[in-house]
Amino acid sequence: MDALTLLRLHIEWGADEALEDAPVDRLRPRPLDGNAANRPPLAPRARAGAQTGSPLPPAGRAGPAPGPPGNVPPGNVPPGNVPPGNVLASPALQAAAAAGQAQSLADLRAAIAAFEGCALRDTAASLVFAAGDPNASLLLIGDPPGEAEDRSGTPFAGPDGALLDRMLASIGLSRDSLLLTPLIPWRPPGGRPPNAGEIAVCLPFLHRLIMLSAPSRLVIAGALAARTLLGAPRRRSAPAWIELTVPGASIPIPALALPGPAMIARTPAARRDAWAALRLLRRTLDTELAKS
Repeated sequence: MDALTLLRLHIEWGADEALEDAPVDRLRPRPLDGNAANRPPLAPRARAGAQTGSPLPPAGRAGPAPGPPGNVPPGNVPPGNVPPGNVLASPALQAAAAAGQAQSLADLRAAIAAFEGCALRDTAASLVFAAGDPNASLLLIGDPPGEAEDRSGTPFAGPDGALLDRMLASIGLSRDSLLLTPLIPWRPPGGRPPNAGEIAVCLPFLHRLIMLSAPSRLVIAGALAARTLLGAPRRRSAPAWIELTVPGASIPIPALALPGPAMIARTPAARRDAWAALRLLRRTLDTELAKS
Protein backbone atom coordinates (compact mmCIF):
# COMPACT_ATOMS: atom_id res chain seq x y z
CA MET A 1 0.00 0.00 0.00
CA ASP A 2 1.53 3.33 -1.05
CA ALA A 3 1.73 6.31 1.30
CA LEU A 4 -1.10 8.27 -0.34
CA THR A 5 -3.50 5.34 -0.12
CA LEU A 6 -2.53 4.76 3.51
CA LEU A 7 -3.12 8.44 4.31
CA ARG A 8 -6.56 8.35 2.71
CA LEU A 9 -7.38 5.22 4.71
CA HIS A 10 -6.37 6.93 7.96
CA ILE A 11 -8.57 9.93 7.12
CA GLU A 12 -11.49 7.63 6.38
CA TRP A 13 -10.97 5.94 9.77
CA GLY A 14 -11.13 9.28 11.52
CA ALA A 15 -7.44 9.81 12.35
CA ASP A 16 -6.94 13.54 12.87
CA GLU A 17 -3.50 13.79 14.49
CA ALA A 18 -0.06 12.18 14.43
CA LEU A 19 1.62 10.87 17.57
CA GLU A 20 5.30 10.26 18.25
CA ASP A 21 6.59 6.81 19.15
CA ALA A 22 7.81 8.02 22.56
CA PRO A 23 6.47 10.74 24.91
CA VAL A 24 8.24 14.10 24.91
CA ASP A 25 9.21 15.54 28.29
CA ARG A 26 8.19 19.19 27.85
CA LEU A 27 9.60 20.08 31.28
CA ARG A 28 13.17 19.06 30.41
CA PRO A 29 15.46 22.02 29.53
CA ARG A 30 16.35 22.14 25.85
CA PRO A 31 19.81 23.10 24.46
CA LEU A 32 19.96 26.63 23.09
CA ASP A 33 22.01 25.80 20.00
CA GLY A 34 19.26 23.63 18.54
CA ASN A 35 21.79 20.93 17.64
CA ALA A 36 19.87 17.66 17.73
CA ALA A 37 23.08 15.73 18.29
CA ASN A 38 23.61 17.44 21.64
CA ARG A 39 20.13 16.73 22.93
CA PRO A 40 19.72 13.96 25.50
CA PRO A 41 17.90 10.93 24.15
CA LEU A 42 14.26 10.47 25.00
CA ALA A 43 13.62 8.02 27.81
CA PRO A 44 11.45 4.95 27.28
CA ARG A 45 7.75 5.52 27.90
CA ALA A 46 7.33 3.49 31.10
CA ARG A 47 10.34 4.80 33.03
CA ALA A 48 10.79 8.32 31.72
CA GLY A 49 11.02 9.95 35.17
CA ALA A 50 13.34 7.33 36.69
CA GLN A 51 15.93 7.12 33.87
CA THR A 52 16.34 10.79 33.04
CA GLY A 53 16.34 12.10 36.60
CA SER A 54 13.89 14.81 35.60
CA PRO A 55 11.21 15.65 38.14
CA LEU A 56 7.82 14.07 37.66
CA PRO A 57 4.95 16.44 36.78
CA PRO A 58 3.27 17.82 39.90
CA ALA A 59 -0.02 16.42 41.10
CA GLY A 60 -2.96 17.70 39.10
CA ARG A 61 -0.81 18.30 35.99
CA ALA A 62 -1.01 14.79 34.63
CA GLY A 63 -2.19 14.31 31.08
CA PRO A 64 -5.54 12.79 30.12
CA ALA A 65 -6.10 9.38 31.62
CA PRO A 66 -6.07 6.63 29.00
CA GLY A 67 -9.43 5.14 28.08
CA PRO A 68 -10.23 1.82 29.74
CA PRO A 69 -9.25 -1.20 27.64
CA GLY A 70 -12.02 -3.28 26.18
CA ASN A 71 -15.30 -2.73 27.98
CA VAL A 72 -15.98 0.53 29.77
CA PRO A 73 -17.49 -0.45 33.14
CA PRO A 74 -20.22 1.74 34.56
CA GLY A 75 -19.02 4.15 37.19
CA ASN A 76 -15.50 4.33 35.70
CA VAL A 77 -15.59 8.14 35.71
CA PRO A 78 -15.92 9.61 39.22
CA PRO A 79 -18.30 12.49 39.90
CA GLY A 80 -16.74 15.68 38.65
CA ASN A 81 -15.37 18.16 41.16
CA VAL A 82 -13.23 20.03 38.63
CA PRO A 83 -14.61 23.10 36.85
CA PRO A 84 -15.54 22.19 33.23
CA GLY A 85 -13.20 24.81 31.80
CA ASN A 86 -10.13 23.57 33.68
CA VAL A 87 -7.69 22.56 30.94
CA LEU A 88 -5.64 20.53 33.43
CA ALA A 89 -8.46 18.03 33.94
CA SER A 90 -8.88 15.05 31.67
CA PRO A 91 -11.75 15.21 29.15
CA ALA A 92 -13.60 12.51 31.10
CA LEU A 93 -13.39 14.57 34.31
CA GLN A 94 -14.49 17.68 32.43
CA ALA A 95 -17.47 15.74 31.07
CA ALA A 96 -18.35 14.49 34.54
CA ALA A 97 -18.19 18.03 35.93
CA ALA A 98 -20.32 19.46 33.11
CA ALA A 99 -22.87 16.67 33.42
CA GLY A 100 -23.07 17.01 37.19
CA GLN A 101 -24.13 20.64 36.90
CA ALA A 102 -27.17 19.79 34.74
CA GLN A 103 -30.41 19.88 36.71
CA SER A 104 -32.76 18.98 33.85
CA LEU A 105 -32.65 17.23 30.49
CA ALA A 106 -32.62 20.62 28.79
CA ASP A 107 -29.59 21.63 30.87
CA LEU A 108 -27.88 18.36 29.99
CA ARG A 109 -28.48 18.83 26.28
CA ALA A 110 -27.01 22.33 26.46
CA ALA A 111 -23.99 21.02 28.40
CA ILE A 112 -23.34 18.35 25.78
CA ALA A 113 -23.70 20.83 22.93
CA ALA A 114 -21.16 23.16 24.57
CA PHE A 115 -18.69 20.41 25.54
CA GLU A 116 -15.41 20.64 23.61
CA GLY A 117 -13.56 17.69 25.13
CA CYS A 118 -14.56 15.11 22.50
CA ALA A 119 -13.39 15.33 18.88
CA LEU A 120 -16.52 13.51 17.70
CA ARG A 121 -18.43 16.74 18.27
CA ASP A 122 -16.47 18.41 15.47
CA THR A 123 -16.97 15.66 12.89
CA ALA A 124 -20.64 14.81 13.48
CA ALA A 125 -23.41 16.59 11.59
CA SER A 126 -25.82 16.65 14.54
CA LEU A 127 -26.00 16.15 18.27
CA VAL A 128 -28.24 13.13 18.90
CA PHE A 129 -29.95 13.62 22.23
CA ALA A 130 -32.74 11.79 24.03
CA ALA A 131 -36.22 11.86 22.51
CA GLY A 132 -39.62 10.65 23.65
CA ASP A 133 -41.41 10.91 26.99
CA PRO A 134 -39.07 12.37 29.64
CA ASN A 135 -41.33 10.95 32.36
CA ALA A 136 -41.41 7.41 30.93
CA SER A 137 -40.66 4.50 33.22
CA LEU A 138 -38.61 2.82 30.46
CA LEU A 139 -35.39 4.24 29.03
CA LEU A 140 -34.22 2.63 25.79
CA ILE A 141 -30.48 3.00 25.15
CA GLY A 142 -29.12 2.19 21.70
CA ASP A 143 -25.76 1.90 19.99
CA PRO A 144 -23.91 5.02 18.74
CA PRO A 145 -25.79 7.10 16.14
CA GLY A 146 -25.76 5.95 12.53
CA GLU A 147 -26.03 7.97 9.36
CA ALA A 148 -29.80 8.51 9.62
CA GLU A 149 -29.52 9.60 13.27
CA ASP A 150 -26.64 11.92 12.44
CA ARG A 151 -28.67 13.65 9.72
CA SER A 152 -31.87 14.00 11.76
CA GLY A 153 -30.49 14.42 15.29
CA THR A 154 -33.04 11.83 16.46
CA PRO A 155 -32.21 8.45 18.04
CA PHE A 156 -33.36 5.32 16.23
CA ALA A 157 -34.09 7.04 12.90
CA GLY A 158 -34.24 5.63 9.38
CA PRO A 159 -34.80 1.93 8.59
CA ASP A 160 -33.50 0.84 12.01
CA GLY A 161 -36.00 3.13 13.68
CA ALA A 162 -38.85 1.77 11.57
CA LEU A 163 -37.90 -1.76 12.58
CA LEU A 164 -37.75 -0.73 16.23
CA ASP A 165 -41.24 0.72 15.94
CA ARG A 166 -42.51 -2.63 14.66
CA MET A 167 -40.70 -4.47 17.45
CA LEU A 168 -42.28 -2.28 20.10
CA ALA A 169 -45.72 -2.53 18.49
CA SER A 170 -45.50 -6.33 18.67
CA ILE A 171 -45.72 -6.09 22.47
CA GLY A 172 -48.10 -3.15 22.63
CA LEU A 173 -45.58 -0.33 23.07
CA SER A 174 -44.62 2.72 21.04
CA ARG A 175 -41.66 5.05 21.05
CA ASP A 176 -43.88 7.87 22.33
CA SER A 177 -44.29 5.96 25.59
CA LEU A 178 -40.52 5.56 26.08
CA LEU A 179 -37.46 7.76 26.39
CA LEU A 180 -34.86 6.85 23.78
CA THR A 181 -31.18 7.80 23.68
CA PRO A 182 -27.94 6.59 22.06
CA LEU A 183 -24.90 5.38 23.99
CA ILE A 184 -22.93 8.45 22.85
CA PRO A 185 -24.37 11.67 21.41
CA TRP A 186 -22.26 11.90 18.23
CA ARG A 187 -21.67 9.64 15.25
CA PRO A 188 -18.00 8.65 14.79
CA PRO A 189 -16.49 9.54 11.39
CA GLY A 190 -17.47 7.10 8.66
CA GLY A 191 -19.66 5.17 11.07
CA ARG A 192 -16.67 3.47 12.69
CA PRO A 193 -17.08 2.08 16.23
CA PRO A 194 -16.10 4.59 18.92
CA ASN A 195 -12.92 3.77 20.77
CA ALA A 196 -12.72 3.20 24.52
CA GLY A 197 -11.50 6.74 25.21
CA GLU A 198 -14.38 8.32 23.31
CA ILE A 199 -16.88 6.17 25.18
CA ALA A 200 -15.29 7.04 28.53
CA VAL A 201 -15.61 10.76 27.78
CA CYS A 202 -19.28 10.48 26.77
CA LEU A 203 -20.37 8.04 29.49
CA PRO A 204 -20.84 10.68 32.25
CA PHE A 205 -23.47 12.37 30.09
CA LEU A 206 -25.40 9.10 29.74
CA HIS A 207 -25.13 8.42 33.46
CA ARG A 208 -26.49 11.89 34.23
CA LEU A 209 -29.33 11.39 31.75
CA ILE A 210 -30.30 8.20 33.57
CA MET A 211 -30.24 10.02 36.91
CA LEU A 212 -32.34 12.94 35.62
CA SER A 213 -34.94 10.81 33.84
CA ALA A 214 -35.10 8.31 36.75
CA PRO A 215 -36.52 5.33 34.81
CA SER A 216 -37.66 2.26 36.69
CA ARG A 217 -36.11 -0.03 34.06
CA LEU A 218 -33.61 0.15 31.20
CA VAL A 219 -33.76 -1.59 27.84
CA ILE A 220 -30.39 -1.70 26.08
CA ALA A 221 -30.65 -2.37 22.34
CA GLY A 222 -27.32 -3.07 20.68
CA ALA A 223 -24.20 -5.11 21.29
CA LEU A 224 -21.84 -2.20 21.99
CA ALA A 225 -24.26 -0.45 24.35
CA ALA A 226 -24.90 -3.69 26.24
CA ARG A 227 -21.21 -4.58 26.44
CA THR A 228 -20.31 -1.08 27.66
CA LEU A 229 -22.97 -0.88 30.36
CA LEU A 230 -23.40 -4.51 31.37
CA GLY A 231 -20.09 -6.15 30.47
CA ALA A 232 -19.45 -9.14 28.22
CA PRO A 233 -22.64 -11.21 27.82
CA ARG A 234 -22.82 -14.90 28.51
CA ARG A 235 -23.11 -16.84 25.29
CA ARG A 236 -26.46 -18.44 24.47
CA SER A 237 -27.97 -17.31 27.74
CA ALA A 238 -31.68 -16.67 28.12
CA PRO A 239 -32.71 -13.00 28.40
CA ALA A 240 -32.74 -11.78 31.98
CA TRP A 241 -32.89 -8.57 33.97
CA ILE A 242 -29.46 -7.45 35.19
CA GLU A 243 -28.92 -4.98 38.02
CA LEU A 244 -27.04 -1.97 36.65
CA THR A 245 -25.31 0.36 39.12
CA VAL A 246 -25.22 3.93 37.88
CA PRO A 247 -22.83 6.42 39.55
CA GLY A 248 -24.82 8.60 41.93
CA ALA A 249 -27.83 6.29 42.10
CA SER A 250 -28.82 4.95 45.49
CA ILE A 251 -30.09 1.62 44.13
CA PRO A 252 -29.32 -0.43 41.00
CA ILE A 253 -31.64 -0.22 38.01
CA PRO A 254 -32.87 -3.42 36.30
CA ALA A 255 -31.62 -3.55 32.71
CA LEU A 256 -32.55 -5.87 29.85
CA ALA A 257 -30.31 -6.33 26.79
CA LEU A 258 -31.53 -7.26 23.34
CA PRO A 259 -29.96 -7.14 19.87
CA GLY A 260 -30.07 -3.82 18.06
CA PRO A 261 -32.33 -3.28 15.05
CA ALA A 262 -29.43 -3.42 12.57
CA MET A 263 -28.35 -6.83 13.87
CA ILE A 264 -31.93 -8.09 13.88
CA ALA A 265 -32.41 -7.02 10.26
CA ARG A 266 -29.51 -9.11 8.99
CA THR A 267 -29.25 -12.03 11.43
CA PRO A 268 -32.09 -14.59 11.88
CA ALA A 269 -30.67 -15.79 15.21
CA ALA A 270 -30.78 -12.25 16.56
CA ARG A 271 -34.49 -12.05 15.75
CA ARG A 272 -35.14 -15.06 17.97
CA ASP A 273 -33.13 -13.54 20.82
CA ALA A 274 -34.86 -10.17 20.42
CA TRP A 275 -38.31 -11.76 20.48
CA ALA A 276 -37.45 -13.66 23.66
CA ALA A 277 -36.27 -10.42 25.32
CA LEU A 278 -39.37 -8.52 24.16
CA ARG A 279 -41.62 -11.22 25.59
CA LEU A 280 -39.80 -10.97 28.93
CA LEU A 281 -40.24 -7.20 28.85
CA ARG A 282 -43.96 -7.55 28.20
CA ARG A 283 -44.40 -10.10 31.01
CA THR A 284 -42.51 -7.86 33.42
CA LEU A 285 -44.64 -4.84 32.57
CA ASP A 286 -47.84 -6.85 32.92
CA THR A 287 -46.73 -8.16 36.33
CA GLU A 288 -45.90 -4.66 37.56
CA LEU A 289 -49.20 -3.34 36.23
CA ALA A 290 -51.11 -6.07 38.06
CA LYS A 291 -49.35 -5.21 41.33
CA SER A 292 -50.10 -1.49 41.07
